[in-house]
Amino acid sequence: MTNTALRDPVFSDAVITEAVRWAEQNGPLDDAQAMRIAASRPADGHAQVTERALQLGERIGLQAELARARQWAPWVLLGMVALIVAAGLGLAGNVVGGGDRHINVIVALVSLLGLHALTLLLWLAGLWMPLGFGGTASLGWIWLSLTARVAGGKRGQAPMLVRAATGLMSRARLLPWAFGLVSHGIWSLSFAVVLAAMLFALAFRSYTLSWETTILEPAFFVQAVQVLGWAPAKLGFPVPDAATVMAAPGAASTGGQRTWALWLTGCIVVYGLLPRVALVLLSAAMWRSRRKALQPDWREPYYRKLLDRFAAMAPAAIVDADPGRTHGATPASLSEAQLRDVLFVIGFELPPDTPWPPAALPAASTADAMEIQRIDGSGPARRALLDQLARVHPRTVLLVCHAASSPDRGTERFLREVLAHCGECRLWLADAPGESAVRRWLDWLRDTGLERIAASDRLDAALHEAATTP
Repeated sequence: MTNTALRDPVFSDAVITEAVRWAEQNGPLDDAQAMRIAASRPADGHAQVTERALQLGERIGLQAELARARQWAPWVLLGMVALIVAAGLGLAGNVVGGGDRHINVIVALVSLLGLHALTLLLWLAGLWMPLGFGGTASLGWIWLSLTARVAGGKRGQAPMLVRAATGLMSRARLLPWAFGLVSHGIWSLSFAVVLAAMLFALAFRSYTLSWETTILEPAFFVQAVQVLGWAPAKLGFPVPDAATVMAAPGAASTGGQRTWALWLTGCIVVYGLLPRVALVLLSAAMWRSRRKALQPDWREPYYRKLLDRFAAMAPAAIVDADPGRTHGATPASLSEAQLRDVLFVIGFELPPDTPWPPAALPAASTADAMEIQRIDGSGPARRALLDQLARVHPRTVLLVCHAASSPDRGTERFLREVLAHCGECRLWLADAPGESAVRRWLDWLRDTGLERIAASDRLDAALHEAATTP
């Protein structure tokens, strides 16, 4: 996660919303004014909950602290980079800075790659254990914690903001990737500095490279050098042969010493630098692909209660009523001979951020074939869809509507047109904020003479339960 993520308004609003939820764990805040302001804005229930949280967050100082975190984040990261670079230079100095100009290649390799390998294993473990030891031990977690401490001090709102941010990333399965983007980036820079320092020293000073042992067999080192050198050899780095490995310290030729130096360099590149660079790119790609999922879990009881409160504050009118208007006759179902065993799933006027197609749909369907489409409700889109229904004559049409939206005459007209081209039409009220929203739709179906359409806020019920008159 970079400072750019902190400046993403969608992510920032989600963090504030979650932080307010944690703040209200100790008791509800006085939100009368915030509720009125949020309810007065023309938006869906989720946007109103977010607006309420922004109003409350401004009052308790969440936005101000988040703004300070944005300002401090790059400076804290720069300080960490400076420390890591200094450590890398110190490590490279320990390898090539000995007074006797003698380098034990195995000890050097373990010194340069040991901590890297350990932290990489911990990060990989963190992919299966979000916010476990692998996450809290990463440089990314340290950066986030230091930024929160510097921005908020000991008594600020930083703990709630950190908890909200990490909770959102964990739910979106982004936590290890976000921390990894920082951690792998710092490690990549560290290895680049180490390699630059080593190559400079090896290029302009004379060193003796060899191995030493007291209890191990020489054949072990011959095998180890060959195995470790296999991957670097694919990139053109030389591998010392058995004669070079077995040569006594100081007896190897100039060419042999050069081979040792390039073998050590190649191992650091292949086992240190390249994995970290690859993981930086992978972490960035994962962040881009999943960042849209950085939203609160609207199914939480806390949010459902708020959505019910906003639904109760909504105007009582459900549709744009037309007094004196007589509802058209409901078209009769097509005969069995005219139907094909096809399930036609239509997303009708859904909010742009609604996931499509629904993930649970294949498991819920028992039809031989399934067609899935999503339309915005415009005239051309409706006509094109109705033409397709007239050609297919599906046995079942599942219309997916946003439960928090209000049905109107256009919805009624579209349902009647759909009924003329299928065996039965069912209604799935997705993302229902509460029972009151579902009841509004059921009452509307009854009042418009469409009670034969089965409606439910659960996918399995919408597909398999028979229609009943509310």
